[in-house]
Amino acid sequence: MRTKSLYFFITILLSAPSVSLPAQSPGPKMIPSGKNAERIISVESLQGKVEFLCDTLFKGRATGTAGSNEAAFWIARQFRKAGLMMFDGKYTRSFKVDEGVGHNVIGFMPGKRSGLKQSYVIVSAHYDSHGMIGGSVYPGADSNASGVVAMVSVADMFARMKELGRSYGKNIIFVATDARERNSLGAEALWDDIVSERLRDPVSGEAITPSRIHTVVVLDILGSSLSPLTKGRKDYLIMLSDGGYRFELNRANDSDGLHLDIATDYYGSDGFTQMFLSKIGDQGVFSRRGANSVVFTSGITMKTNKVEDDALSLNYPVFKKRIFLIFHWLEKVL
Repeated sequence: MRTKSLYFFITILLSAPSVSLPAQSPGPKMIPSGKNAERIISVESLQGKVEFLCDTLFKGRATGTAGSNEAAFWIARQFRKAGLMMFDGKYTRSFKVDEGVGHNVIGFMPGKRSGLKQSYVIVSAHYDSHGMIGGSVYPGADSNASGVVAMVSVADMFARMKELGRSYGKNIIFVATDARERNSLGAEALWDDIVSERLRDPVSGEAITPSRIHTVVVLDILGSSLSPLTKGRKDYLIMLSDGGYRFELNRANDSDGLHLDIATDYYGSDGFTQMFLSKIGDQGVFSRRGANSVVFTSGITMKTNKVEDDALSLNYPVFKKRIFLIFHWLEKVL
């Protein structure tokens, strides 16, 4: 009896008209949060990198010295580790400095290749310092090992996002410039490469011209808490800009839970703000040429460009927060 009932049920089931179910549309693609990239950066790793660049091996990283060359090789290795592409089969581009040679270190991270006219954001930090003077080594920890370590950390963070499937609308050119202390000759050489159409997109082969440079971001003196904006607050950051970006900075600061003390002028002085943007540092080279320029800094201190500017003088927990904010701000700009 049970066999008959089972046979009857199967017969009815097989003879029933088929029902078409609606096609399941794929859900929205999840975009990985930039918070994922924060996990690869630690206070210990930042301090270790700054200490390494300030080691006596480099003897202050003066342009044209063996120590400067060693620093350039180290930065190139960091670029390779982050998966940055080379320009013309190499990471370094040489230029003349008086009777010697300077070296910019440059790597490329492509954005979305939509077929539209490509645009580029340059993230730059000078790696040279004053070298040895009177037998004393000038370590250049805050000025500007801090900027270099911030730059390679940002490159690592974007590489991590790329691994997670995130892509951005603009291409990023990471540049460690040489000869900042020699009238910013490294920044001049970089801009000359762009104007002369010698810098070509490693993916398309097309010239990267000035009109395609969306923004130049300079990281210079980023690790100290010795010149606070507000008395008693060590967690601060200064952004000076030709083209605004205050909204994006405040949004990144608030939405990503960093809550740094932010200034968009140089300690309230319009005169010093303009001088810092157009006359002092590598950013002046780009700003004077009409490029949309931004500089991030924690301000000049009593130790800047002195023997006392060593790795122990930096505030690494705050330094890490500054790097996170710059990264999240860049995500919004890209």
